[in-house]
Amino acid sequence: MTRTTDFLAPARLGRLGLPHHLVMAPLTRNRAEADGTPGPLMVTHYTQRATAGLLIGEASTPNAVGQTYPNITAIHTDRHEAGWRRVTEAVRAAGGHMFLQLQHGGRVSHPATTGLTPVAPSPVPLPETIFTPRGHRPAVVPREMTRDDIRATAADFAAAARRAVAAGFEGVEVHSANGHLLHQFLAGNTNRRTDGYGGPAGRRVRFTAEVTEAVADAIGADRVGLRISPGSTVNGVREDDTEALYPALLARLKDLDLAYLHLVHADPDTTVYRRIRADWPGVLIGNPVLTDLTTEAVTRAARDMLAAGADLVALGRPFLANPDLVRRLRLGAPLNPVRDRYLMYVGGADGYTDYPALDAQAPSPSRDSIVATDGPRVA
Repeated sequence: MTRTTDFLAPARLGRLGLPHHLVMAPLTRNRAEADGTPGPLMVTHYTQRATAGLLIGEASTPNAVGQTYPNITAIHTDRHEAGWRRVTEAVRAAGGHMFLQLQHGGRVSHPATTGLTPVAPSPVPLPETIFTPRGHRPAVVPREMTRDDIRATAADFAAAARRAVAAGFEGVEVHSANGHLLHQFLAGNTNRRTDGYGGPAGRRVRFTAEVTEAVADAIGADRVGLRISPGSTVNGVREDDTEALYPALLARLKDLDLAYLHLVHADPDTTVYRRIRADWPGVLIGNPVLTDLTTEAVTRAARDMLAAGADLVALGRPFLANPDLVRRLRLGAPLNPVRDRYLMYVGGADGYTDYPALDAQAPSPSRDSIVATDGPRVA
């Protein structure tokens, strides 16, 4: 990619020509049907945000045991595939492009939700309660995955990726972040194995690498992204060797020629960020840390992310609250505030599809008009 700090300038992602450099980050919202199938409300939600350069669909489980919470989307049955196809068809008709994130919760799961005992690299339970259809429950001790489990799970990710492409997605994002199964293999406090998948960093990266390779073999590496969150402690994971762990992972994957690497909470001022940017030869999506959700702050963060070497910028909460975020940033207009956090996960339209556009009386700009802009008109 040609380097620029103009995040509204056109961009490319492999075979895709994008209207600008802004990506909608995957945002789990618990609006699927009970079996994980996307419904009509999700069609509306994603179509409203189709002016994002790329939409990364929310975390979808590749098998039943991987489900984290109630009403999380999935992609391992014909019904799931058909539900997602309705979403992608509507987004494509609105001019948008979509990838789908594939996520296995590992120990972040509960039998009250799935009817199954969670699996994980080691029998180390989540150190907190977990939300289930029966309310918050104490976490259970997960079953340590066998070699057969590991191979079967990698195959499930590959099958889910094939379903995603059949459902109309341009590609998939393998989720190895935020304390879920793949990240549990990376982190030393959740991976206490002594076989080829545990111990030194070079062995703990093996499962993430094998899953990513299996997905790339299934649908083509140019359709596969990988999401990582170095140093994250979400869901109780702890990395004691972050600065060795991620170079080992990238060394294993950098020759695959993946579509992108997606770095969560990317901070250009850290050694980890600079090392990852130096080590990764392909497209890097930076998901910046945002403590201020004003137009000026979001604009500044996007420009800084590109200036620090990211190729695309992923935004979560700004897209959550502003279906017309791109237009607002182009005009320097105020952003909607994100409403009560409770509304993020309760289901229904409130706090999901009812965020207002900038001017309900005026038509939103076309994607062509966004491409043609000279950039945001804010300081």
